[in-house]
Amino acid sequence: MLARAAEAELDTEYQAPPGDPLWHHTAGFAKTLCSAVFVTGLDPTFAAENVGFFSGPHEHRAHVTAMEVDRDQRRVRLTLPDGVVRTAKFNGDHGCVALPIDEDDVFFEPVDIPSTLPDPWTRMWPMGDAVPVAPLAEGVDAEKVAQAVDAAFEPAEGMTAAFVVTHQGRIIGERYGAGIDLHTPLESWSMGKSLTATLMGVLIQQGVYDLWQPAPVPEWQTEGDPRRQIRIADILRMSSGVRFRGVADPDLDPALGYPDHLYVYTGTVNSFEWAATRPPQWPPNTIGRYRNSDPVLTNYLVRLGVEGRGDDYLSFPQRELFDKIGIRGMVLETDPYGNYLLQGYELAPARDWARLGNLYLQDGVWNGERILPEGYAEFVSTIAPAWEADGRPIYGGFFWINTTGTFPVPREAYYMSGAGGQTTLIVPSHELVVVRQGHYAGARAGGQALRNALALLMEAIPASVPESAP
Repeated sequence: MLARAAEAELDTEYQAPPGDPLWHHTAGFAKTLCSAVFVTGLDPTFAAENVGFFSGPHEHRAHVTAMEVDRDQRRVRLTLPDGVVRTAKFNGDHGCVALPIDEDDVFFEPVDIPSTLPDPWTRMWPMGDAVPVAPLAEGVDAEKVAQAVDAAFEPAEGMTAAFVVTHQGRIIGERYGAGIDLHTPLESWSMGKSLTATLMGVLIQQGVYDLWQPAPVPEWQTEGDPRRQIRIADILRMSSGVRFRGVADPDLDPALGYPDHLYVYTGTVNSFEWAATRPPQWPPNTIGRYRNSDPVLTNYLVRLGVEGRGDDYLSFPQRELFDKIGIRGMVLETDPYGNYLLQGYELAPARDWARLGNLYLQDGVWNGERILPEGYAEFVSTIAPAWEADGRPIYGGFFWINTTGTFPVPREAYYMSGAGGQTTLIVPSHELVVVRQGHYAGARAGGQALRNALALLMEAIPASVPESAP
């Protein structure tokens, strides 16, 4: 795999993100703590020890000499030994945002993002939260489903916060951890990449973009720029080839400095601009790498497409997707410039992820309306050619694929995955969607608990649709 990459590599230079890595880690910690307290509603001490280590690793949190959680201003301020203070503030419907050093506010005008949906208790699931009492589908073992739900919370060290099972679109199993309920927005991390694919799919269905067209990123349009050959499909498949260091790179060299993958969370810069100005490393659709350049670029295209037709960008997800499928609780967070950082800065209740999973199970159709293009679910769940060529047939279009049996379910299953064990699993042959969310510190034990629960669900729910090859 590394030999293939070396042979295909282009002669371009790498520019490491500027700034002290500890400042960046602490900005990530401040944002995560702010979201945990002011969006999810967790205790600050609990959150500091157990939540969101991805952009603010636990080992670096010990460097903080003072932690101020200001509930009146809805702000978190973390002080480092050199006197640098990293601040994150609650920004209304946009959740929390990390601010540049010495700044006290964002550089855009936040907006209220109202939903047009009625009180969820006045509507039945999935457009609301009232769940009918009715017999399970023929052949479903209710006792084993209940055992599976219990297994998802065992042992307690797994710190599972939410577990929801839907079969044929109906909730058949559900449970929440202490202090959490069906409306609690929980850390979701890179499940947001699959949401990003969905927002792009909405625009493709609406005729704004074509999946196979060259991506119209303005920074790439100079004559002779090789990035003009990168298609939207290549970006969705994590195969753009942009030179951008990811934390999952098989040849990651820590000596090269702070990774771009984290910088677009914590750099408090215009993240769209940073990703769009990185040079090419490989020709597109050649090498597959899990890098935040590609979801950031896709979100940039979403903004360009929405604003290019004269619509409001910040309300677009709620207006054109969430309101149509019953989602009321998704909190999408931005950089200081108002760009959605949906490579992983979003929080949502488990039921809302279940709704999104069921949209894909239904091939992008909801209540008779086609929201995603016909066949888009097949595209995101088909192995990306560059990843297959690398000998890693596990990634599609901002969705992971169960090809190698990560989970004890059919290999055709595909899933949204976020750091800390956040998972939304879609099993077409069983008409099944399973959502598991948990606090980050319990990721290892929580992952095993999820696998145990899934094994029981496979015993409880018979296949109803022929399996298809991944």
